[in-house]
Amino acid sequence: MAIASPAANPNQRENRSLERALAAARVADLNRGRDIAILDLRDITPVFDYFVVVTGASRRQLHAISEEIDDVMARDFGDQRLGIEGYAESRWILLDFGDVVVHMFDEETRAYYDLEHLWAGAKRVPFEAAPLAAASAAIRPDAARHAK
Repeated sequence: MAIASPAANPNQRENRSLERALAAARVADLNRGRDIAILDLRDITPVFDYFVVVTGASRRQLHAISEEIDDVMARDFGDQRLGIEGYAESRWILLDFGDVVVHMFDEETRAYYDLEHLWAGAKRVPFEAAPLAAASAAIRPDAARHAK
């Protein structure tokens, strides 16, 4: 009898990868990350399934986003990050979760590396940022009342 695992069921693995990419994007959005893009790379490379690309306004914000993504991946998916790059410099922080890689940039570094252009053949996964009041309410429940 086969055990149902991501390796045993490729569709389950793909769905889990997408769920994790979307979760990372939502965390970035809730932490006021900008210009969030999810690139579906499954048809381009066997190395990973999705890139999540985010712009942050400051070193502090990029750190907060990366730490919160780590927490959500561990808590909600039982995933541990496989690697991290750029945390000390904080112009480009890369979180490697194996099949999902999160790239967080400051604005200048994102424009320089232009991953969306480099991986132009990738499909974009639809993702809409939450309205500001809704995002604030998710972080601080009393914020939505004050935003009206």
